Amino acid sequence: MSNDTSRQSVLFDDLAAKVVVARFDQPQASSDGGAVLLKGCDQALGLTAAMAACMEEWRQQAKVRHDLDELLRQRVFAIACGYADANDAARLADDPIQKLLVGRDAVNGAALASQPTLSRFENAVDAKTLYRMGAAMADAVIARHRRRLKGRAKRITIDLDPTDDPTHGTQQLSFFNGHYDTWCYLPVAGFVTFNDEPEQYLAAYVLRPGNAPATLGAIGILRRLLQRLRVAFPRAQLRVRLDGGFACPKLFDFLEAQRVKYVVAMARNNVLKRHAEPLMEVARGMTARSEQTEHVYGECVYGARSWNRERRVIIKAEVVRLNGREPKENPRFVVTNHKSTPRHVYTKLYCARGEIENRIKELHHGLEIDRTSCTRFWANQLRVLLTAAAYALMQELRLRARDTCCARSQVSTLRDRLLKLGVWIETSVRRVVLHLPMGAPFADEWRRIARSISAVPA
Repeated sequence: MSNDTSRQSVLFDDLAAKVVVARFDQPQASSDGGAVLLKGCDQALGLTAAMAACMEEWRQQAKVRHDLDELLRQRVFAIACGYADANDAARLADDPIQKLLVGRDAVNGAALASQPTLSRFENAVDAKTLYRMGAAMADAVIARHRRRLKGRAKRITIDLDPTDDPTHGTQQLSFFNGHYDTWCYLPVAGFVTFNDEPEQYLAAYVLRPGNAPATLGAIGILRRLLQRLRVAFPRAQLRVRLDGGFACPKLFDFLEAQRVKYVVAMARNNVLKRHAEPLMEVARGMTARSEQTEHVYGECVYGARSWNRERRVIIKAEVVRLNGREPKENPRFVVTNHKSTPRHVYTKLYCARGEIENRIKELHHGLEIDRTSCTRFWANQLRVLLTAAAYALMQELRLRARDTCCARSQVSTLRDRLLKLGVWIETSVRRVVLHLPMGAPFADEWRRIARSISAVPA
């Protein structure tokens, strides 16, 4: 930083009663003072340490200035703080809080890795290492909640959902997808919900080619999650919820072989529509009388030609009415092995999966998980995995904030309220003191979260 403060200053002579001068001249300061909470969350999860342990050093040790675990933590913590691009590394190289997060001296420590160093890191990780890192993330998340719940959970629900990741270059395995009308990847995200808690915890995020069917990789993800959950929660009832793209004979056979409950949407066809017709007649009569949207729930036994057996199908016969429009018929179908009533299965079990759309929106809009601009496919898989790790830390932060007004805040709100705090850092031989704003609006919440991690009154 230049010592010429006159060139760092701007002057406003008409904003207030007095002249206002703004200077970027505060040394040992950062705008991410609250991010030390992320470090505490990471220690509680053991996440970045577990993922870093999956990587093997390939560089010449005499030339190494940044260890692999530092590079991984630098990217994960930066993403959580809102710096989605490796290009941001140049701006953060001497940020004292970012240095503190990766384990370097906040003031006197060497600068963080540059963008070229991070790019080489992203492109050097192979598929086997990425598989191990993804498994380490799932293990860390499940182990955290096993400790939290003391191994006791009545019910655990796994949700898988595909999403789109538009591409705008020459990325490997990027293809045009007619459904999304763009060139893209089609990643799939896996979430785990414990009992009836409102949070769905991210446990898997797998990048896939843009022309991938919804079922690609689904059985592998489910098998790994089911194995780990059974070890961690041996008495829990396991349940799987999926949308219509996953409905195929192989998946149904797998779920039944695994002896888990499932609720899987299914696309309509002529046979199912015939089964639904009596219920649709009832719904038409109800909406004609009420002039409102009406639903009728029922069930049938159905077996497609490609299935080896018949299965229970829940039917929602719906007629939708909107002002100024003709009534629209909208029959829906869900395949399940649950024994509950059709209304309960559809409204309470299946419809609850809609909440994961909010989690996926957080990944896209809060952490920009679609920044997959590397040419190599595996480099982009590493990028989304690092972003998924950052999201796991933010979910841990939200869990720690459960008794505060931030308990249901979105990722971007958590960042603004708890992480983006101006700080001046003072160091001595024995300790580092963070001087945060006395008037921070959420200081009380920040202190409560800090104490829930490991902090004690100073």
